[in-house]
Amino acid sequence: MPTRQTNIIYPVILEVSLKNRKLTGREQVAFLQKHARQAVAVSARRGSVDLPAFEKDSRGAPLARNGIFWSLAHKPEYVAGVVAKTPTGIDIEKIRPVRAGLFERITDESERQLGPLSDEFFYRFWTAKEAVLKATRMGLAGLSRCKIIRILDADVLEVAIDGIKWRVTHRIYDHHLISVTSDDHAIDWCFPS
Repeated sequence: MPTRQTNIIYPVILEVSLKNRKLTGREQVAFLQKHARQAVAVSARRGSVDLPAFEKDSRGAPLARNGIFWSLAHKPEYVAGVVAKTPTGIDIEKIRPVRAGLFERITDESERQLGPLSDEFFYRFWTAKEAVLKATRMGLAGLSRCKIIRILDADVLEVAIDGIKWRVTHRIYDHHLISVTSDDHAIDWCFPS
């Protein structure tokens, strides 16, 4: 019996230079968006995918063209980007202390029962939900409908939104937690060298 070929996606994480970390306001946002688009472009090249354009809809969600989907995320120290032939989402957050009230706002009781309440646990859930909300193009408006349903292992969990299940894979790099929707894809991460 033939084996099913697995698609590979290439999430790319790029470092923000010390000089550019000092930018503020609109100048910082503009730089981070441009740098994150470079991460998306690298992901496309690594996957031998032609990325038609960085078009967005009226809400600012990335538009797929010719069956190519893309997603990006940015923080002051790192940016992330990914391209896939299926809907995809990526998110990155620096792991830092979280107030208990924030846990309660983004998780329900069943989600909190899945593991020990820690800062890493919180960011694992937050970035997974963000990645799925980006892949579905719902944005944060869909947060209350997005639920972590099970932890598969230390790097993978399952998220459901409106009855549809998504597999999300995580990595930690330099105190940042990165999540990408993975489903049936193999993942070849690209981190700064």
